[in-house]
Amino acid sequence: MTTATQSSSPVSQFFTRLGDSIGRWPTKYIFLFFMALAAVIACVSWGQSQDMALHTRYNNFVIFKHSFFHLIHNQDLYTFYQPEYYDLYKYSPSFALCMGVFAWLPDLPALILFNVANAVVLIIAARKLPFSQKNLNIFLLLILIETMISFTSSQVNALITGLLVLAWYFLENDKPWWATLFIVITFYIKIFGIVGLALCLLYPSRWKSALATICWIIVIGIMPLLVISPSQLLFLYKSWGTLLSHDHGASVGVSLYGWWHTWFGFNMNKQWFVLIGALLFCLPLLRVSSWAQPVYRLHMLASVLIWVVIFNHKGESPTYVIAMAGIGIWYYTQAPTRTNLVLLLLALVFTSFSSTDLITPYKVARTWVEPYAVKAVFCSIIWFKLIWDLTFRAQSIKPKA
Repeated sequence: MTTATQSSSPVSQFFTRLGDSIGRWPTKYIFLFFMALAAVIACVSWGQSQDMALHTRYNNFVIFKHSFFHLIHNQDLYTFYQPEYYDLYKYSPSFALCMGVFAWLPDLPALILFNVANAVVLIIAARKLPFSQKNLNIFLLLILIETMISFTSSQVNALITGLLVLAWYFLENDKPWWATLFIVITFYIKIFGIVGLALCLLYPSRWKSALATICWIIVIGIMPLLVISPSQLLFLYKSWGTLLSHDHGASVGVSLYGWWHTWFGFNMNKQWFVLIGALLFCLPLLRVSSWAQPVYRLHMLASVLIWVVIFNHKGESPTYVIAMAGIGIWYYTQAPTRTNLVLLLLALVFTSFSSTDLITPYKVARTWVEPYAVKAVFCSIIWFKLIWDLTFRAQSIKPKA
């Protein structure tokens, strides 16, 4: 017997009416709100940092900005520069070069432009999803809190979300060069973005995608040669590789591994854990007959967006805008069921609401939510359900009417 659809219960009727109300809002105003929010958060972060003696509240952006100057001055990107910022730069030399767009500006305008650029890419990508105005509005509100958290941390997670969605869009429109460009860009920002290449297998242009991927990896990888020598670039890639190879220490992150480790004492070699996760991710690909279904391809996109977060042992709270976007795509591209609605609401409460002081007291968040990887719980459960449905029930997944 299939799961009953949400049609008659008072709770379902309430959410239907709420959704109808939200659906009447002009979407362009939500887009403008996202961009205004990005700018306001940048201003607040900058303003609150003015009385700080050493570091800032937008430390990630400071790391990105200074990485450009370290690059052009032939310095090692992957060492501590404590007077400038805390933590390490963990991205590619090519990303450091791209930060030159913002590096020459004073911090405030640079941070505003950086956040707004992230918002613009996310908005452009959201517009490409096959949503009605109602569902697009709800989707944007669903990811709003996580987007705010990403902006507050001056991170690039909204950008990565947008790039992966745009990659799906261009694959759908038989433009593999554009699609693979966006996937390779995510790889040079955060290594796990390369998982997006799995989407290329679902389309007839897969061999063009393979060629395009190789070309983009080479072109983007050697871009820093515009400002440094080949020997320095080789040194930086070796240094980056060394940093990443030593990055599997005690940290378990806000991830699936972190959830199981902190709740149940689970321990396993992290590389093997990720490998098992990759194999599970690939299981739905065995259903070759389903590749032609648009809803199947959308759900594979959702799987990519959730996977890159929950299987990242260094996962942080600000990365969950990526996972929540995946959950939104999963939910709003199929016929609704009570089970899926409950999972969606639980993910919203325990992933997004648990991270905001408006809902969860700061002390509770610091004592329980972050140390026990609460944000990962329902994102992971939804991902396992998604994999199960794609593998064993792909033919019965009904597209959203």
